[in-house]
Amino acid sequence: MSACAANSSQEEQEEETGGESSSEEASSSANEDATEISFIHWRGEDEEVFNDIIDQFEEENPDIDVQMNIYPSEQYQSNAQQMLRDGSTGDVFTSFPGAQFETINNAGFFTDLTGEDFVGNFAETSLDVGQSDDGKQLAIPYQLVFNMPVYNKGMFEELDLEVPGSWTEYQEMAETLIENDITPIAFPGADIGPNQTMNSMMMNNAKDEEIFAKLESGDETLANDWWVNTLADFAYFNENGYFQDDALGTNQDSAMQMVANEEAAMIATGSYHMASLKEINPDLELGLLPPITAAEDEVEFEGIHTATFMLAVNSNSEKKEEAKTFINFLSQPEVASQYANETGQHLTVNGVEYESESLQGTSHWIDEKDTRFQPRYLIKDAAVADAVLSSIENVLGGTSPEEAAEEAQVIVDENID
Repeated sequence: MSACAANSSQEEQEEETGGESSSEEASSSANEDATEISFIHWRGEDEEVFNDIIDQFEEENPDIDVQMNIYPSEQYQSNAQQMLRDGSTGDVFTSFPGAQFETINNAGFFTDLTGEDFVGNFAETSLDVGQSDDGKQLAIPYQLVFNMPVYNKGMFEELDLEVPGSWTEYQEMAETLIENDITPIAFPGADIGPNQTMNSMMMNNAKDEEIFAKLESGDETLANDWWVNTLADFAYFNENGYFQDDALGTNQDSAMQMVANEEAAMIATGSYHMASLKEINPDLELGLLPPITAAEDEVEFEGIHTATFMLAVNSNSEKKEEAKTFINFLSQPEVASQYANETGQHLTVNGVEYESESLQGTSHWIDEKDTRFQPRYLIKDAAVADAVLSSIENVLGGTSPEEAAEEAQVIVDENID
């Protein structure tokens, strides 16, 4: 070897919510001669643990103060490039893989980190997502997220349900849940949307991991079976009650509450929500269960992973060495272990020890499962990504899969080079 959380989503998360916050507590004023560096990211739910880690860093490095600013995910995706422009903000910044990484790279705002000692502190198999086409290490993925539904293992045991390994078994599982007045999947369409679910829904419909590269080169089209069939699967889920009523109008907090209250068996987000669900209902026993939409002998991929929350140094910064010192600190196993266990995130740092029940219960996905990198983050053009996601939302709104695919392809054709 995938959340916002895009949204806690890692969107993710992949896609955290809430207003901008500033960690003034984390910036020591004890040494007026200290160099202040700016650290910006989108994960508001990590503020408390980052404040503590920054305090530790400043104690170890009294000549450096860290000022952290956190922005809502959507705002961060839209405005990060502008914030980095003059070098006064984001000496250390984070980037999503995919379209945002490409945008920032094209603007020239990444510092080349190739050859830095701390790069060796990260799992080599996770680094390529932060590399340029010519192999330069421009950003370091920090989090390892599994972008697929989280399920209630205790509920499955009570109902004597097995984890499905084929489309037929998945249908039988969903029907059993419905018969017991349980919604199979809580779908947070109002804020996270299909950003996470699309990855596991298509993973065995389009086994070619270069499918979106071919789409953007004009060698593939959304009107072909791989995408029309994925849209048809979404329509089937929606029409047969696998998602709750008004799925497009449900936000992530409401969807999480459905799972916490055991009104729903799963939430269509990812591993980044497991810790939050346990906070709401500590009695939950959780696991990961991607939708299987293929016959058993046609299943190649068991799940989805993403290496995200990519740490980078602003090329316009005048404090690059101090910024690198901070990233090096974050890459130390004891620091990374604290961050992982207090936020419920798997990390790409070597030597991390997972202590929380949720992390220990899902760590086997790292080494024992055949997962593929999140397909959505392999779309480099933001307009193309929006068109792909909108086609799913249109199907959930009643448009036929064929029509939704053709409408999205028109937008793709207008934006590809």
